[in-house]
Amino acid sequence: MKIVLVTGIYPPEIGGPATYVRFLAQEFTKSGHVVEVVTYAHKLNIENEKWNIHVIPFGLPILRWFAYARKLKQVANDADIVYAFSSVSCGIPLILAKLKMPKKVLRLGGDFFWERYTDRGGRKSLREWYEQRSWELSVGSWILNHVDHIVFSTRFQEEIYEKAYNQLPGHSVIENALTLSGSIQHHRKPHTPFRLLFMGRFVKFKNVESLIAAMVHIHDATLTIVGEGPLDDRLRSLTENLHLTGRIRFVGPVNGKDKEDIFAKHDLLVLPSLTEISPNTALEAKAAGLPVLLTHQHGLGDLSSGMIDSTLYNISDIVDGIAKARTMYVANYSTLASRPWSQVASETVNLFATLLRL
Repeated sequence: MKIVLVTGIYPPEIGGPATYVRFLAQEFTKSGHVVEVVTYAHKLNIENEKWNIHVIPFGLPILRWFAYARKLKQVANDADIVYAFSSVSCGIPLILAKLKMPKKVLRLGGDFFWERYTDRGGRKSLREWYEQRSWELSVGSWILNHVDHIVFSTRFQEEIYEKAYNQLPGHSVIENALTLSGSIQHHRKPHTPFRLLFMGRFVKFKNVESLIAAMVHIHDATLTIVGEGPLDDRLRSLTENLHLTGRIRFVGPVNGKDKEDIFAKHDLLVLPSLTEISPNTALEAKAAGLPVLLTHQHGLGDLSSGMIDSTLYNISDIVDGIAKARTMYVANYSTLASRPWSQVASETVNLFATLLRL
């Protein structure tokens, strides 16, 4: 089977799609499938990959969409499956490419239009935003109905879409992987001062500004903020203006052993997002034995067992949530059920095979 993975980001960039695409490419290749990856990037220096990576430079949206579409015509015209990981940045080029042979599958682990709404200052959760019936739904419907199948990462998002869109293509849920660390700390003793951690993209819906402001009211704790994104300068300026530079530090994106080390050195991961559909970071922290405080607006379902979910909308919510998490401090994840990438890949290939028989 020839599978073309179509993504907006790829390692070393951080984010769910980057992680997902690389691990799927590994598993598909090990199983004997031919894999090609198409991604946007300013510059990508990747060596020793066993699959081809085709890079589309960033530029004005319309121009890069057409450049991406031209590359898809070259790479995917004879493919069996094109698996896209973004509804707009990848979905629109996929429509423009007008590929006839491959089955077109779209995986949704986020929501482009809702994220743009939060970038403009909106504060509604994903579910609340869809209930208000925005005009963007018509654009979303147009994109979704150009693919053969939609893969959701959670039943949570699938239910929201089923209510919001009158007609959806065939769809199913394939949950994210959960790989257990070899160095789980089953019985952690909290540090003094208490060490809080945020890890993720610096974008509006992650609600990091409220987390930073909450630190003014949490005097016996430090906060490490790991990641990067368009709000980087804004978050650093806020930290300085609130005189918190002595208790808040910023760290660039980490992967592999460096990420495990970060988890091991902290007491609580805090994800105060307006909505988290399927946060890989929460699963990775849980797998490493690090307690997780997560917004109650999430779609992890049973995978969130052992995490603490709470309303984390504003500063006082976050202060109260962290206090609650500290009183419930438990870090024994020894009974976790692993969900390896090989299982995710197997479920995905089975879906592809079913689609090709239709």
